[in-house]
Amino acid sequence: MSATIKIANAPCSWGALEFELEGKSLGYTQVLDEMQETGYAGTELGDLGFMPTDPAALKAVIAQRSFDLLGAFVPVALSQAEAHTAGIEQALKTAKLMHDAGFSHAFIVLADENGSVYERTNNAGRITPDAALSTAAMEVFAAGANAVAKAVKETYGMRTVFHHHCAGYIETPTEINLLMEMTDPDLLGLCFDTGHFSFGGGTNHVAFMQQHKSRIWHVHFKDFSPTVAAAAAANQWNYFQSVAHGVFCELGIGNVDFAAVKQLLLDWEYNGWIVVEQDVLPGMGNPKQCAENNRKYLHQIGL
Repeated sequence: MSATIKIANAPCSWGALEFELEGKSLGYTQVLDEMQETGYAGTELGDLGFMPTDPAALKAVIAQRSFDLLGAFVPVALSQAEAHTAGIEQALKTAKLMHDAGFSHAFIVLADENGSVYERTNNAGRITPDAALSTAAMEVFAAGANAVAKAVKETYGMRTVFHHHCAGYIETPTEINLLMEMTDPDLLGLCFDTGHFSFGGGTNHVAFMQQHKSRIWHVHFKDFSPTVAAAAAANQWNYFQSVAHGVFCELGIGNVDFAAVKQLLLDWEYNGWIVVEQDVLPGMGNPKQCAENNRKYLHQIGL
C-alpha cells in the first residue's frame, strides 16, 4: 500500500519563500537538482516567478528530472473583501501556468497572506481566542476562499486546498475547524501541514485528521520543535525569528508522530503525495543535507 504514496519536497525547504525577506534563496535549477539527488520524486511550484513562468519551459525543467508538479502556493488576504478579486486573478494565473504545462492535477494551495498582520506574525504559536477574526470577518474570509476555489475549478477543472499556517488568521485547530465548517466541501479541501498544526497548538494529529478525512486532499510533512517554541514564547520571538531558530526541525527530531500519520494515510488508502517541508529563511543552514536526512527518516518509517 505504501507504494501508492509518493514523496516530494518543496522550494521552501531551500529558503524560497513567499515573503519579502533579506537574503537570497538558491536558484530553481540548484534546488530541483538537489531535490532529485536526495531522493524526491516531485515538487511544488514555489512562489510564482521562482520557476519558469512559460508553460513549455516549466514542463521541460520538471520533465528533465522525471518529476511531477503537485501544487502552487497562493497567498491572499482573504479577510479583506477588497483583496478577493486580485486573489482570484493570481490563483487563475498560477493555475493556468500549471494547467498549460500539463499539470492539471496539481493543486492551488491557497493560504492567508501570512506574515502581513503584525499581531498574528508577532504572536505566532501563541494565538489566544481573543485574536480570532470576528464572525463577520470570518464570513468574508470563507467567502473569499470559496470564490477562489470556484473560479479555479470552473476555469481549469483544478482543485484548491487551504493551507493553515502560523502568522496568518487560520492557525489554531479551532480556526481550521471553523473555516472547514464555513466553506464548501465540494470546492475547498484542506492541505494538512503537520508542523503548522503543532505550532498552532494542535496536539493530536491523527484525531484531527480523522475529523477532517473527507477534506484532506493534500499533506505536508513538517516537524516541530517544542523546545524552540518554548524559547520563542519566553523571548517573544515573532514567526520569522522562530523559523530562524529552527522551530521547524528535521523530521524525526520534533514532536510529530509521523509513523502514526503514515499509518492513518495507509488505512485511508491515500494515493496522493506527501510533500516534505522544512521551512528555512534564505541562506539558512544546509538545505540539501536536511533534505537527505529527512528522506532517510521517511525510509526508516516505511515511506
